[in-house]
Amino acid sequence: MADQAGAAADATDETAHSPKEGFWALALGSVGVVFGDIGTSPLYAMREALAHSRSGGTSELAVLGVVSLVIWALILIVTIKYVVFLMRADNKGEGGTLALMALAQRALGQRSTIVFFLGVFGAALFYGDGIITPAVSVLSAIEGLKDAPVLGRSLAPFVVPISAGILVGLFMVQSRGTARVARYFGPITAIWFLTLAGLGLLHIADDLSIFRALSPTYGVLFLIDNGFLGFVILGSVFLAVTGAEALYADMGHFGKGPIRSAWLVLVLPSLMLNYLGQGALVLAHPDARHNPFFDMIPEAAYWPVLLLATTATVIASQAVITGAFSMTQQAVQLGLFPRIDIRRTSETQAGQIFVPRVNTFLMVGVLVLLFTFRNSSNLAAAYGIAVTGAMFIDTLLFYVIVRHMWKRPVWQAALAAAGFGVLDLVFISSNLLKIPQGAWLPLVLGAGLVIVMWTWTRGAQILAEKTRRDSVPLLELSEILKARAPHRAPGTAIFLTSDPDVAPVALMHNLKHNKVLHEKNVILTVRTAETPRVKEEDRIKIEPVNDDFKKVSITYGFMESPNIPKALGLCRKLGLKFDIMATSFFLGRRSVVPSAQSGMPLWQDRIFIYLMKNAANPTDFYKIPPGRVVEMGAQVTV
Repeated sequence: MADQAGAAADATDETAHSPKEGFWALALGSVGVVFGDIGTSPLYAMREALAHSRSGGTSELAVLGVVSLVIWALILIVTIKYVVFLMRADNKGEGGTLALMALAQRALGQRSTIVFFLGVFGAALFYGDGIITPAVSVLSAIEGLKDAPVLGRSLAPFVVPISAGILVGLFMVQSRGTARVARYFGPITAIWFLTLAGLGLLHIADDLSIFRALSPTYGVLFLIDNGFLGFVILGSVFLAVTGAEALYADMGHFGKGPIRSAWLVLVLPSLMLNYLGQGALVLAHPDARHNPFFDMIPEAAYWPVLLLATTATVIASQAVITGAFSMTQQAVQLGLFPRIDIRRTSETQAGQIFVPRVNTFLMVGVLVLLFTFRNSSNLAAAYGIAVTGAMFIDTLLFYVIVRHMWKRPVWQAALAAAGFGVLDLVFISSNLLKIPQGAWLPLVLGAGLVIVMWTWTRGAQILAEKTRRDSVPLLELSEILKARAPHRAPGTAIFLTSDPDVAPVALMHNLKHNKVLHEKNVILTVRTAETPRVKEEDRIKIEPVNDDFKKVSITYGFMESPNIPKALGLCRKLGLKFDIMATSFFLGRRSVVPSAQSGMPLWQDRIFIYLMKNAANPTDFYKIPPGRVVEMGAQVTV
């Protein structure tokens, strides 16, 4: 899928691009990252749509109708909805479902449960679709081996094992990072789009009447002629636009202008020419309907195009994998997931991250799909439902932005959302018909992730409320300590807490069991802003409480990775000086016990406890020197 969030799809060398880079260099870079998924759709979209038509794709109306529907889907959904409208709704330059959710929350000026759940559903659907994209893309390219000219021997039995080998290799190299090869993604994918355009031009002359498909009339007539079956066919037509949300999700990496230019100058014309060429080929040679893309390729160029197609699908898969890593980082920062081990694979490129658990989850999921469905036609049945759902969520959040951020009248906001919403709902409905064939899978996976995110968010909220109820206000504690001064230890103690107004659990335990208070005590809170990044000058906020205590707040954007020692270095400029190697970091480690009478149902308690136990160690997550950490435990029921 691409996508989203998508990061949607926050792809590979994206954040490597500095503002100093030329406009067209950014546009070329976006081709490899943003358009990889939509660029591999010609491998299977036309074939699937024709196969479902009443005539089996042999009638002239079927061919003209399918090509017309595909072209107008590209114009209405990608060009008008995303390029013209949705890309205007950016969160400090960033796009994607979670960025849009944070922007909508900010526009409302309060935390909205509806907006929160829309963001959660969108993120969950992104993962559901992200598992299918690598499988269907690579498999559809490798299936070209079935028709490859090889000494009279069929390579069909090797398609699934070769696809599995390529995908396993792709997941295995993630831990090393892709910075060195990412610079080639744009040029290779640009060559792929030029090849698509060339193959299309080569065959348009087979039947010039294919240009009639540029009129939406043929699409409408085709749908009417096929009746209810036409509605089913729309689910296959939608395969041509999967990956559209990547335009929005990856906006922050390349900018609106380069992405829009790449789409209008190269990607859209190439896709339209290729689909017109496939249509002309099928009109002239009806037998080509079974695999129109590979039948377009001249025999002399078959192997080079097959290798290029495989490379393009690997690049598209890489963009989705990196998008999943980026989406996970955002979800952790926004509190939707517990802390997860996120590793940097490049010292110079902020977007180069590796998330081992997500990588393993995706690899296992992709391989299970590959060996369960075994061909791209079967996989195509499972593909699309998650993307349509994510697009509809984008539309609903877009309404909030138009109404509350842009301050437009209700009727204007409703009109904008309704126009795109109707289109989204038509495609969602047609894709829902594919549930028995496999579309249930991304929905089940998405539902599981929604439960995980809701459980984590609710559990963390209950835990915070319980801790606050059982804690002593910091000001009250400081007054008690003045009256009954404890033994003072030299150095600085930093207490991490989510609520700076109450005494941290670790501080209370240190006083209770060790009966000491350090000379300097810092109550440290790490916050996440509803913007992608925070300026260095806005990162630190210091608030003195009295001679013994100071509150320090460190703020990160939802696309940044916390680094407490580095942030504390900024405190020196603000007058708070201490030696990090003479400083102790006190962390409260809570042992959570389930309780049927407290907060959540017992089954949710158990999920929350499992998530807590498997969360990344805060020492590693916040990059705190391990030798300076003191952990103190407490038991809490949820």
